[in-house]
Amino acid sequence: MPPTPIVTDILLVGAGPTGLYGAYCAGFRGLRTVVVDGLPQAGGQISALYPEKEILDVAGLPGVRGRDFVAALLEQAGRYDPEYLLGRQAVSLAHVDGRCHVTLSDGQVVDAGAVILTAGIGTFTPRKLPAGEEFLGRGLSYFVTDPQAHTGQNVLVVGGGDSAVDWALALGPIAKSVTLVHRRPAFRAHAESVTAVTEGGTCIVTDAEVEALTGDEVLRAAHVRVRDEDAPRVYEVDSVIAALGFVSNLGSLAGWGLALRGRSIFVDTRMRTSVDGVYAAGDVTEYEGKVRLMSVGFGEVATAVNNAAVALDPELSLFPGHSTDNS
Repeated sequence: MPPTPIVTDILLVGAGPTGLYGAYCAGFRGLRTVVVDGLPQAGGQISALYPEKEILDVAGLPGVRGRDFVAALLEQAGRYDPEYLLGRQAVSLAHVDGRCHVTLSDGQVVDAGAVILTAGIGTFTPRKLPAGEEFLGRGLSYFVTDPQAHTGQNVLVVGGGDSAVDWALALGPIAKSVTLVHRRPAFRAHAESVTAVTEGGTCIVTDAEVEALTGDEVLRAAHVRVRDEDAPRVYEVDSVIAALGFVSNLGSLAGWGLALRGRSIFVDTRMRTSVDGVYAAGDVTEYEGKVRLMSVGFGEVATAVNNAAVALDPELSLFPGHSTDNS
């Protein structure tokens, strides 16, 4: 016998920072809220990939460790007791009597007045290092969950974006050595971070690619081919971190009939998608002038929640009031 549907006002699909803040915004408006995520824990990419990484671009927080930031968001949302359905994916959508019925991967149905998609980049898989995949878990990794595991090691980081540069900076004080390899001459990371890693003790190798990893049972050496050099450079390593970014996939959401632009969901100024009752916010969205920052996602989900609230009850005001009004 199928489980009894869970009835709620708002269903948030995605428990990353944007979804957690959306749960707070919905609770502040007195709306019942359910949050679904395919990962077994809340926090999205932060919890899954870099819980120890310092986050520097949140307003009012000069720097905060990832796990602490997620804990604060959970505490903020927890004031209104949202229901979390973790470790299960939102699979299909149907409209019944003007409401959204979302079936999850375990067969559970959520009956919601409105759905807000805060799925970040969707299902994410790391871009693989072209060489040495056989050392995955034996010296090769695609992200860092525990920086202390690299204490005293010779670490080689591959990549040119923020994650690669940030990990090179974070591991510098505790690793025996850090080498940063990028296939282009210039880095894509924030200018301040690039300056810091360039002026620090990191060995930087540009115009280069890792062409082989070697070792016996575990990784021992990285062979780096530098453009215009005849022979590869060989670096003694204990670990290689391939921070090459991720390939995103909307998964089952791609079959919901949503208007898409590439792998993103197109929304209007109210954060409405092309499907009735379904809104979206955060990195999963696309519109003219879109900037993919966490701070932007927070504003988008607040817009989505308050427009959904008015759609559910037209007598409500779009403006929710200030949190300090009743303090």
